[in-house]
Amino acid sequence: MAKTIMTVDDSASIRQMVVFTLKQGGYDVIEAGDGREALSKLNGAKPDMIITDLNMPNLDGIGLIRAVRSDATRRFLPIVMLTTESQDARKQEGKAAGATGWIVKPFMPEQLLSVVRRVLG
Repeated sequence: MAKTIMTVDDSASIRQMVVFTLKQGGYDVIEAGDGREALSKLNGAKPDMIITDLNMPNLDGIGLIRAVRSDATRRFLPIVMLTTESQDARKQEGKAAGATGWIVKPFMPEQLLSVVRRVLG
């Protein structure tokens, strides 16, 4: 059975690229346009991993990570940031919130799949 990955990004074009890349890699994908939508979709879904942008309206990536980590059943769910942010301070903030990894946009499809495979094992 294919693993399911949730991708969260307010940019429809970035989501399309991520979805296309992940589906090419054999994964099922759930899409959300921001952290709030992601949390509502998590109520009925059990993804194996989340890939989220940092800067989004309504609820940003750090807020999403904190909300997911506050749920005991999802404490160890892998969450990778996919963002244009590359400053160490932002990476530390993500790590402190519970991010599993960090990919800087723009990304190469093979790079994304490599990180996903490594994180999911």
